[in-house]
Amino acid sequence: MGPRAIIRQSILDTDIYCLTAEKFSRGRSNIEVVRTMLDHGIRLVQYREKDKKIGAKYEECLEIRHLTREAGAAFIVNDDIDLAILVGADGVHIGQEDLPLEAVRRLVGKDMAIGLSTHSPDEALAAVRRGADYIGVGPIFRTFTKEDVCDPVGFEYLEYVAREVDIPFVAIGGIKRHNVAEVVGRGARCVAVVTEIVAADDMGEAIIGLREAMQSAKEK
Repeated sequence: MGPRAIIRQSILDTDIYCLTAEKFSRGRSNIEVVRTMLDHGIRLVQYREKDKKIGAKYEECLEIRHLTREAGAAFIVNDDIDLAILVGADGVHIGQEDLPLEAVRRLVGKDMAIGLSTHSPDEALAAVRRGADYIGVGPIFRTFTKEDVCDPVGFEYLEYVAREVDIPFVAIGGIKRHNVAEVVGRGARCVAVVTEIVAADDMGEAIIGLREAMQSAKEK
């Protein structure tokens, strides 16, 4: 089993799953943001940019792929399967209305991880059955970083997944330092975070604060 295959099976073996969002990054570029994340111990980064031209996205992803590889971090591309393949990403993350997971698997091959957003028990069980490597669970709280997001699923669905689903999952949606302990306390080992980090005055301090809050919840 090569290193890519190992990453596929353990891609969520970390605490914070960071997403890019340049329009919330206070003038910082995605490259600058990712470099700071990696410098502060983040080991899982997703590139999510909806509005940029594909050429610009390609150039950014090539650089982020280089940075993450140097740091020993995993790199996931949101939605854009061609882009994920071209830059040699470790994974691609898709939604319920994107190409079917089975079709994505045929495109990316056996070594790339596939994550699937889910919002209900039925979607979670279907994701397991169809071969997802991990699922996103959310939005836990209301979020404004996506325009087409559904209503919050709350804690009931998170607790269901923690109890009933046997593949890795990441909690996502409106997670902040002040509420992350509640999320961890209900079974999440990995949380996805956007504006709490990219929009922070001091991103390093924000990462440290999140980790402290998560650790406190684990110790209770």
